[in-house]
Amino acid sequence: MNGITIHIEKTSNPAIIKFEASSFLTRHNSYEFKNIDDAKDSPLAQQLFYLPFVKTIFISGNFIAIERYNIIEWEAVQDEVAEQIQTYISEGKEIITESATPKKTVLVTIYAESTPNPTVMKFVSNKKIVDRIFEFKNIDETKYAPLAQALFHFPFIKEIFLDKNYISITKYDMVEWNDITMEIREFIRNYVHEGKEIISQDIPVAQKEKVQLSDESFEALDDISKEIINILEEYIKPAVASDGGNIMFDSYDPVSKVVKVVLQGACSGCPSSTMTLKSGIENTLKNLLEGKVNEVVAING
Repeated sequence: MNGITIHIEKTSNPAIIKFEASSFLTRHNSYEFKNIDDAKDSPLAQQLFYLPFVKTIFISGNFIAIERYNIIEWEAVQDEVAEQIQTYISEGKEIITESATPKKTVLVTIYAESTPNPTVMKFVSNKKIVDRIFEFKNIDETKYAPLAQALFHFPFIKEIFLDKNYISITKYDMVEWNDITMEIREFIRNYVHEGKEIISQDIPVAQKEKVQLSDESFEALDDISKEIINILEEYIKPAVASDGGNIMFDSYDPVSKVVKVVLQGACSGCPSSTMTLKSGIENTLKNLLEGKVNEVVAING
């Protein structure tokens, strides 16, 4: 493999770096090694394990991903590691022996699911994609969200809402879902399958938590507001999430006994959200907090 080059690429995990080669290293298989004994079928991996900071090695296609221990930062050693890998491969040495057992990989599947909101489609993954809720109204808000930023390049996408294992997408009226669902589904599937960054590690804490109530903010609320939040979490949110949306507590007025909530995702702007609000959320709060709630008002997220 003369003339091979190695390119260093960061990942969403700061402990892991990918060393991409200019040619394929394996034949459509992936291999993972946890220690030097585990790497008996990969002479290259065994050599890399002599580096004291190497924790795990993953070899697949045209790259080698290495997870480090926290005893050192990648910036201090990544160039030397890249050079070592490049020299080894360029000399034509064996990377994986024929007796090596490939790592079993879980295929990423994405399926589309309609929601009560005709302008919103829910794209569900069999793999966790984010660890909390994120909502983006336009591409300017996606600085720290590469997947959402990429999706906004489709001219028919209006808004994007991410939850643990699904993405709710709001479209403009210029197209019908039948014409674009397959294209979006395949785009998301390929993006997740390739392990590309979904939410940047550099995202500010304030932006991470803007859709969640902090413990300090919760404790500062009055007792009725706390009860309302607990009811929303236990009784309302699971049903709303199944429809591709989210509901958040905004405020409670003890004088007028009006509760304000924020609707997100598929629930935002949904024609049936008013009925859901009145027949579902409002009645639930009135029954469980008798005499303390007169009305629930929605604010679209």
